Amino acid sequence: MNKIWLIIQREYSSRVKNKRFLILTFLMPLLIVGLIAASAYLSISGVEHRNIAVVDPNGFIKNSLKNTNQISFSFPNNIDTNNYTQKGYTDILILPSFEKNKKADYILRSKKSMGLMLQESISNKINSAIEDQMLQDAGIKQSILDSIHSASQFAELKAYEDKGKSSKESNAGLAMGIGYASGLLIYMTMFIYGAMVMRGVMEEKTNRIAEVIISSVKPFELMMGKIIGIGAVGLTQFLLWIVLIISLTSVAMGFLPSDIQHQVTTLQQSNGQMAGGMMQASESAVKIYNIQHTINTANWPLIIGCFIFYFIGGYLFYAALFAAVGSTVNEDPQDAQSLMFPITMPLIFSYIITNMVTQNPNTPIAFWASIIPFSSPMVMMARVAYGVPSAVSYWELALSMITLIAGFIFTTWLSGRIYRTGILLYGKKVTWKIMFKWAFKNS
Repeated sequence: MNKIWLIIQREYSSRVKNKRFLILTFLMPLLIVGLIAASAYLSISGVEHRNIAVVDPNGFIKNSLKNTNQISFSFPNNIDTNNYTQKGYTDILILPSFEKNKKADYILRSKKSMGLMLQESISNKINSAIEDQMLQDAGIKQSILDSIHSASQFAELKAYEDKGKSSKESNAGLAMGIGYASGLLIYMTMFIYGAMVMRGVMEEKTNRIAEVIISSVKPFELMMGKIIGIGAVGLTQFLLWIVLIISLTSVAMGFLPSDIQHQVTTLQQSNGQMAGGMMQASESAVKIYNIQHTINTANWPLIIGCFIFYFIGGYLFYAALFAAVGSTVNEDPQDAQSLMFPITMPLIFSYIITNMVTQNPNTPIAFWASIIPFSSPMVMMARVAYGVPSAVSYWELALSMITLIAGFIFTTWLSGRIYRTGILLYGKKVTWKIMFKWAFKNS
């Protein structure tokens, strides 16, 4: 055990003191904030605008089709499919004469294809226009319809999780974001730190350093020391990121004007309402309060605790397999790529399932993928973000943790038997079939 601890210290200190580690650790939060800001800017500035000419024999569509930031509707005369581009339009929408209870198709002609979301938006607008016209034919005036449409947009959904006799507000959008981000982080770290373990083993083997080290420690001790040491580096990085992000957020709040800070504090103390006699809160204060209120709906101690467990468990599960592959590779990096394929495929497949589970956390595939150790680190985090026990019952969470622990114990045992033979084997091309023979042969 003392020798494993010495190897852990060596692997940990050599990487933590590395300049690349320090640069990545302290710049990553800034890069994340920059990427979010850049994505928001590009999503606003990169919006495609379509200028659509409409041919309408009905007459009532013109008053119902409303322009948006992406779509402008025009009703010019003497326009057809041959000249709409020359007159400055990107598309032409040709409507038939709509008759009651008769299915009708309308045609959209474009020089450049239109995205699905825009097509659905146009379709919804036309259906709404037809619906409004039918209501007018039934005797309801357009002015009344307009007032109803504007006045009916006051309701807002608030979801709550029932927990025994009490309930807590939840937010599906926040849960989806947390689940996606957690799954992506675990997916990336499996590859990054797993590959780091494999490269470290390969370098020691090809440089013949492993022969010297194994003269004083057992192969299994060397493998475990490398896996735990590199995993501790990853965990340190995550904890530092959390501290830095919280610190940056606190500093940013300190730069807000004092009146906005006071308004935000008042809103927090009065559950979103300004105290009697006080002026209305500014739009900025309301937005900040809404963001903070949404963030506070998540059970952060549970989410962070589960993230640390599934990060460590998933890392140990896959890192042992990466170490086994690294111990069998000689000089040719292509051998490593071919041997990595059976390891990376479950990771990629798990990430695909995670994207599905962030939107539907209670399907049968979500349950089984959160129990199987190959996919549970990512998939279970996507489900836990929706709440325990509302989305994930306690027995499901316990079963997932137990199977993951059993899974990394098995992969560590399996990889240890492969490692002890492969680390000292040179000049022979190894396949997974040979590796399994090493793993299950009698000692």
